[in-house]
Amino acid sequence: MGERKSWGAKRAEIMNRPGAGAAYEAARIRFELGEAVRLRREQLGLTQSELAERTGLKQPAVARFEAGGTMPTIPMLERLAEALEMRLSVQFQPLREAS
Repeated sequence: MGERKSWGAKRAEIMNRPGAGAAYEAARIRFELGEAVRLRREQLGLTQSELAERTGLKQPAVARFEAGGTMPTIPMLERLAEALEMRLSVQFQPLREAS
């Protein structure tokens, strides 16, 4: 049998593959957007179904979004922001300053 690798070694191997960094970054963005929507929805005391109704979506679409399963368009983010009583702000940051 082959030698077992630590999680860190396996992660480094995966991240060195072509395109892995971009895929990781896209997943991170989806997760952070979904988390922000879920936290705000909960702050407002809304259910996923209520948010879905406010945005014209179906509840499973809201659930997928909150779980980081979809990359939204700008118009979708605008609808979510309005439904969550927020203002959408999109910005560019230099890579050295981005987290």
